[in-house]
Amino acid sequence: MATRTARRLNMHVQGWLLVLPAVVLLAAFTHVPVVETFIGSIFSTPQAGHPAHFIGIQRYGDMAADPIFWQALTNNLLYALITVPVSIGLALAMAIWVSGRIPGRALLRLAFFMPTILPMIAAANIWLFFYTPGYGLLDQVAHLFGFGSTNWLGDTSTALPSLMAVTIWKESGFFMIFFLAALQQVPPDLYEAARIENATRWQVFARITWPLVMPTTLFVAINALINAFRIVDQVIAMTGGGPNNATSLLLFYIYQVAFSFWDTGYAAALSTVLLIVLAVVALGQFFLLDRRIHYR
Repeated sequence: MATRTARRLNMHVQGWLLVLPAVVLLAAFTHVPVVETFIGSIFSTPQAGHPAHFIGIQRYGDMAADPIFWQALTNNLLYALITVPVSIGLALAMAIWVSGRIPGRALLRLAFFMPTILPMIAAANIWLFFYTPGYGLLDQVAHLFGFGSTNWLGDTSTALPSLMAVTIWKESGFFMIFFLAALQQVPPDLYEAARIENATRWQVFARITWPLVMPTTLFVAINALINAFRIVDQVIAMTGGGPNNATSLLLFYIYQVAFSFWDTGYAAALSTVLLIVLAVVALGQFFLLDRRIHYR
C-alpha cells in the first residue's frame, strides 16, 4: 500500500514538474502583468517629485465621462462585429474551394495565404496606395465607370470600413489554413453517402461540413476576436485615429494615452477595461458556439 501511494505521489510530482515551466511563463507574461495593470489603474501617474499615490476608482469615473473612450469602444465593437464573421466566412469559402481537385490548387492556396506573411506595416502601405484619392487603384477603377474620387481614409463614413477591408484581406488567408486542415479530417464516406442520397451542395454543407468544422470555427472566432481588439500598428500607419477619431480603436487610444500623453495610470485603467471586454465577449462567444459543436 505504501509503495503504491509513493508511486502515485511520484507521478503527481513528475506531472507538476513537467508543467512548471509553462505555468511560470504563463504567470510571468500573462497573470502578473494583468494584476500589475489593475494595481497601476488605482494609483496616480508618477511624475517628477510626485510619486504615485492611491486614488481608488477615480480613473474609471474619468473614463465614464471620456467621450473619446466611448467612441473608441464603439468603433472597436463595430470593427469586431464586422471583421470577425466576414473573415471567418471568407476563410471557410476559400478553404472549401482549394480543398477540391481544381487546376492550380497549390498556387491558389499560396495566393490566398500570401497576405498573411506580409508585415502589417507593409500591408498598410500597399493599401495606402490603393486608397490614395485621385491616383489610387480604387479611384482609377472608379474613374473607368464614371465615378469621381473618394477620400477613403479622410472621410468619417469610409475610414473605418477601409481599415476593416485591410484586416479581412490579411486575416482570411491565415484562418483558411485552419479550415483547410479541418476539412481534410472530415470522413469521405459522409460525402459519398450524401451523393448517393442526391443531397444538394447546400445540404452537404449544412448537414456535414459546417457541423464538423465547428470546433475549428470556435478556435478561429476567438482568435479573430482577440485580433480585432489588438489592432494598433495598422491604425498608426494608415489614419492615426482620424479623421475626428473615426478610426480610433481601444488599443490605439491606450497607446496614445500612455506614450503621447504620458498618463500611464489612465492607460492602465483603459487596459483593464479592454481585458474585461475581451474576457466577457470571448466567454460569451465560447458558450454560444460550444452548444453547437460536434466533437469527434
